[in-house]
Formats: sequence, structure tokens, C-alpha cells
Amino acid sequence: MTEAVRLLTALAHAVSTLNLYQPGHPSRERAVNQAWDALLRLREVEPAPVFTLLDEEVLLGSRPLRALRAWDWGERLGRVGIQRLEFSGPVTRDSLELFLEEAHARLTGIGIATAEARPARAAGIRFGSVGLQDATGADLADTVAPRTATLGLNLREEVEAVQWMHDELKGGKRLSVLEAETVVRSLTVAMHGDQEFVIPLLRLKEFDQYTTTHSLNVAVLAMALSERLGLSPGEVRAFGISGLLHDLGKVTISEEILTKPGKLTDAEREVMNGHSAAGARMILEAEEHLDLPAIVAYEHHIKLDGGGYPRPRHPRRCHLASDLVHVCDVYDALRTRRPYRDAWEQERVLAYLEEGAGTEFEPGLTRAFVAMMREGEAGIADLPHADTAIHAPTRRTPHPEDAAPPGGGVAPSPPAGGGEAP
Repeated sequence: MTEAVRLLTALAHAVSTLNLYQPGHPSRERAVNQAWDALLRLREVEPAPVFTLLDEEVLLGSRPLRALRAWDWGERLGRVGIQRLEFSGPVTRDSLELFLEEAHARLTGIGIATAEARPARAAGIRFGSVGLQDATGADLADTVAPRTATLGLNLREEVEAVQWMHDELKGGKRLSVLEAETVVRSLTVAMHGDQEFVIPLLRLKEFDQYTTTHSLNVAVLAMALSERLGLSPGEVRAFGISGLLHDLGKVTISEEILTKPGKLTDAEREVMNGHSAAGARMILEAEEHLDLPAIVAYEHHIKLDGGGYPRPRHPRRCHLASDLVHVCDVYDALRTRRPYRDAWEQERVLAYLEEGAGTEFEPGLTRAFVAMMREGEAGIADLPHADTAIHAPTRRTPHPEDAAPPGGGVAPSPPAGGGEAP
């Protein structure tokens, strides 16, 4: 991590130096040499480093560089299309200097090279956008070239991180906010590999993995829907963390109840329904302030008409994030095979959501979600195993306009039997 911080700091210093000195000046040569030496040192421990610059965060792979949090150069480079930076092949000192000149040209607006010329100019170095929308709604992927390499979707590390987080909580330890943030950042990068938008959803392998798999899927769906609605990147990730942690209270429930194939008893149902409040308490006890995830954990089973659970002492409208996660939660729950029922087909689930719009689900969010899932551009990637890499299909970012839901039709009945209702 130290070598990664040293490299990025040296790159920023070198770009600043290019603004002051002409080619051949000793100060300029010294700054480039320092950046070159830093790159060589990093590649001794990280042969193919990949950096992602998102708002106030800088990641090496999926690991946040805490020393560079709120680093102003991350935001500056991101604004000019250098949100993702890969050192993926042999890099010479000359090619590094060419990249520095390109970065300087973008920042100053002087002498920017054409898109066609860029790939050949800095051999072994690639950069571009990760596809997030900026605050104005403009798609950065349409303005930046060259395209970054297609990512093979492999969520094994994310699954292991969530499982570790749940095990820590079962052992009486506090929620690791850093771990949750890292998982969501990693999912964000996976969803925008090669400037193509993809929704990677894990398929359940074993029933006792349900809470982990479901949490990751709801986080992905919540971020995808948030982006479709035009929320800012920071809000998208906040909603993603809320989706990831929405069922945290289930770590307090025994596997016998969570995986029971038959109908729950009244006592078991009371225990199951208590996971909302339990999760909110666990989040609030974390070392950092996480108001929104705590609210979502508490509210995500409350229906639009006031039904569901828990029943607040003073009824009120739920937070937008709670309503959004509620839609995503029910979708993934019904699409997943459980001990007490088979998985529903997608169209059956979407019809169920449409029928419940206005009573259980917020209508606008439901329309946006259903449209997103029905459009081919949604690019859903079904991951049958967490350790299997599935390459993202070629898709474009979903259109921000919501499609109107089809009229008529009778929704299917909700699932019967044991376990938790959607």
C-alpha cells in the first residue's frame, strides 16, 4: 500500500512539474525519474496495478488507499477522464513520460492528443472512465478513450469478505465499516468494467449461504437502480452499503429458523421479524456513524400502505433508500431457491412487483426497477459460482428514463410455506 501511495503522489508531483518546466529541464527530468522509480518499486510487489479514482476515494484493485482519502488529485484526474489507471504491460520511462504529458494536457486543456493516437503513445498504460454518471447525469464513458480492459466478474473475494463480516458479528464483535465500504467499492468497479454496465448477480449454491449471497445481490441491484434514477456516485454507494447491510440482523438468528423448510411457528416468526430492529442496532453500534444503513435495516420490510414489520410507534413515510432496497430485496428473494419453495421466473417476479405497486411498493421505484430488469441493456450477468469468472456482456448504460409498466394482468400469489416472506 505504501508503494502505491508513493507512486500516485509522485505522478501528481510530476504532472505539476510539467506545468512549470520545458522538456529537458533538470527539475522536470528529476520528477519523471522519481515517478518512474516509484512505479518500478510498486511493480515488484504488484506486477499489474490497477487504480480507480472515485470521488474522495482511491482504490488499488478493490483495496481503498486510506492515506489518499480526500486526495484532491483523485478528483482532479477523475474530472478529466482518468478515473481508472492500469499498468498492464511493459512500461518504459519514455512511455510513462508520455502518459504524464497526456494527463497534463487534459488538466490544462492544451495540446490534447486525439483518441486514435492515445493507445500507441503510452505503451503498457491504459486509462479511462469506470462508467459512473457525474452529478449532471452525463455519462463519462461516452467522453473518454481508450476503453479499459473488460473485467472478468469474479466475486469470490466479496463473498469471503461478507462472510467474514458476518462471522465477526456472530462472535460479538462490531461491524467493520471499512470492510463494507470496500465490498461496495469493489462491486462498483465490477459493474462498470470496460465502460460497460453489467449487473452481476450470484446464484445460490447452498441454503446456508443465502444471507451472504442475498446481501451482495441486493447491494448490486440497489446501486444499479440508484444509477438509473440519476443519483450521484456518492449516493449510489451509500444506497449500495444500505443494501449490503439491510439483513445484518439475521446473523443473530439460528440456521434452523433461517433454513427451515416448513411453516414457521408464531414464536419463530417473531424471532425472524426481529432481525430488522436487531440489524439497525448493530449498525448504530459501529464505530462510524451510519444513519442511512441503520434506517434501511429497520424499514426495509415496511410496506407503502403501512403493513409489514416492524410497526413504528409513530407511522411515517419510509426513507427513499428503504423503499428502493425493499423492491430489490423482494426481487432477489423471490428469484432465489429456498428450502420452502423453488425460485420464481423473472417475469413472474416482475409481475408481482407491478401488482404490488401503490400498496406494498413505491410506484415510481417499481416502474424504474421493472423497466431496468426487462431491458436488454440492463446486462444481467448470472454468476453460478462465486469462484467462477464470468465476462461481462457488451451492454450500454441503461437509459435514465423510466418505462411505463404494462397494464392489466393478475400478479401471482406470494410464496407459501416457511421461511421469511419477501
